Amino acid sequence: MNSKTAAPPASQHTMRVHRLLLEWFATHKRDMPWRRTRDPFAILVSEFMLQQTQVARVTPKYEVFMTRFPTIEALAAASVSEVLKAWSGLGYNMRSIRLHRVAQEVVKSFGGTIPSAPDDLRKLPGIGAYSAAAVACFAFAAQMPTIDVNVRRVVGRVLFGIESPSVKEMDQAATDLLPTGKARDWNLALMDLGATVCTAKRPHCFECPLRDGCVAAPEFESPLRQVAESTVTYKAKQPFRESNRYYRGRIVEALRHVPDDGVPLARLGPTVKDGFKNRDLPWLKKLVDGLAKDGLVFVIESGNDPASEGDITVSLPGG
Repeated sequence: MNSKTAAPPASQHTMRVHRLLLEWFATHKRDMPWRRTRDPFAILVSEFMLQQTQVARVTPKYEVFMTRFPTIEALAAASVSEVLKAWSGLGYNMRSIRLHRVAQEVVKSFGGTIPSAPDDLRKLPGIGAYSAAAVACFAFAAQMPTIDVNVRRVVGRVLFGIESPSVKEMDQAATDLLPTGKARDWNLALMDLGATVCTAKRPHCFECPLRDGCVAAPEFESPLRQVAESTVTYKAKQPFRESNRYYRGRIVEALRHVPDDGVPLARLGPTVKDGFKNRDLPWLKKLVDGLAKDGLVFVIESGNDPASEGDITVSLPGG
């Protein structure tokens, strides 16, 4: 079924979907430390950490980070260097810079109180529509959908089938499907179902509480489709060990373990790249300049020749 022919679910069907999924969630919900609190700061931290990072990797780092910065004031008062060191192991270091900027802006403009309105949250640096909705719903009980990739996939399959409609149509369907007064549990239930049962590849339809009313389930369970899938060879993802993002992360990680006054570029190189040679200095300088532009490192050019990579010292900011 495609988006042009799919009809909105009947009221009776909608109520049944609500009941089945919420009953499933009561038994199968995942336990995460940020779900045990309504503290908007703790929830904000978790949302930044969970961007492009798996829950299992985030959980231990989240607890360490919250111990180091238990309040938004503590985070705002910290140096960038301290924040980057606490973020170690999570990757995508720009997220920590954006989170730090949010904390500083909240302290400056809102007296340390995170705003509850999604429109106000979106005015903060690095907070988009999803993060604003998540903080508003999970911390302040706002009755609104939190539409991430898992929610779109579940709603799309249940209502429209394997061939999903446009993002706009799915977002509207997710909004229409939201049960009154139960937004928090409903949003979390959709996320958990998408993460554990209605997965992107080979969903476990026989374990799904919404299987009987799901448009996509018969298509996934079709013998012809299962035979076709059994012949597919999935290509492993190519490693990103030679990408700029990989080496940017290596630079920041290396600087977490050097003195606060930094390290010369020539000494930094071998800790970042195996087989590093002096001819690699221009390449390393280019990466460092990009990190400095993003606020992730601090560069001091101590020589008379600005083009001389050998006279450059690099450190974390605010060391």
